[in-house]
Amino acid sequence: MRKSTPIFVLLLLCAGFAQAQQDPMFTKYMFNSLVFNPGYAGSKDHMTLGLLHRTQWYGIEGAPSTQSFTIHTPLPNERVGVGFHAISDEIGPTRTLTANLSYAYRIPMGPGKLSVGLQGGVMNWSADWTKITTLEQDEAFNDPNPSKWLPNFGVGLYYYTKSFYVGLASPKLIEYDLRDNPITTDIWSKQYRHFFFSAGGAIPLKGESLIFKPSLLVKNVGLLSKLSKDAAFTGIGAPTEVDIDLSLLFYQALWVGASFRTAVEAFVGNTSSVSSANVWASYFLANGLRVGAAYDYPLTKIGTVTPGSFELMVGYEFNYNTKRAVTPRYF
Repeated sequence: MRKSTPIFVLLLLCAGFAQAQQDPMFTKYMFNSLVFNPGYAGSKDHMTLGLLHRTQWYGIEGAPSTQSFTIHTPLPNERVGVGFHAISDEIGPTRTLTANLSYAYRIPMGPGKLSVGLQGGVMNWSADWTKITTLEQDEAFNDPNPSKWLPNFGVGLYYYTKSFYVGLASPKLIEYDLRDNPITTDIWSKQYRHFFFSAGGAIPLKGESLIFKPSLLVKNVGLLSKLSKDAAFTGIGAPTEVDIDLSLLFYQALWVGASFRTAVEAFVGNTSSVSSANVWASYFLANGLRVGAAYDYPLTKIGTVTPGSFELMVGYEFNYNTKRAVTPRYF
């Protein structure tokens, strides 16, 4: 008898918000922007690395657990930036491991720079179906331990100045069929193309000692689904996710913020629901070390079975020997 996994109850509770949403979400997305936009590589004008762990829906067996590692830097040719990121994302009986190399070419434009980014890499998708119980024979589970290596590539644009930024990217352009063999069902598991739009600003409220930093991240799945050759999939796609964040940076060291995550569809036709209210904090030490944490309070029915989600982050800025007041960077 296969072991029953409570994650499927979880998915039923959250289906209205999570349908086909495959790329992991992060509350502190501004600290690992490279994972969704290769144009971000080298944009800090010094080497930067970061580690982030996210436990989603704490206390629920099989809930998502995600870890990311990013490192990026400009090259001696100041117009070129390169980076690398890796992600481990586990939910229920499935796991994805992703590794990507990024290249960005930065073009001076007006008061800022336009960065055109490319990335290439590979993802390993695997599952252990022995962890679940099926009520009847299902041909989709004939192979108890499927594993697929899926190469992919992505593109991104990132324009930034000292006071604001805007980005648009699709980190995985190729959509893959995750079936092992042809099956007779009308729809089946696929990897979908995701699109990310980001924007933010830095508004001094008290010189460099107090900076107000609003930001926005929009994630869409299935934007171009009507171009799919499989007619059965043209109506499949997750709600358009929106993260709205408001934060304050004190003395270029203590950064605290609050954010709100919802879906556009929650306000248009009431076909979805709001997701969470979040708080976070980060601190930059004088030696270049950066630490932080975030907490998500669920606003959906999932809140009846979990206290929420949390993230832990540590990073390092290799410009610690540069006086921050000379060339402060906010993004």
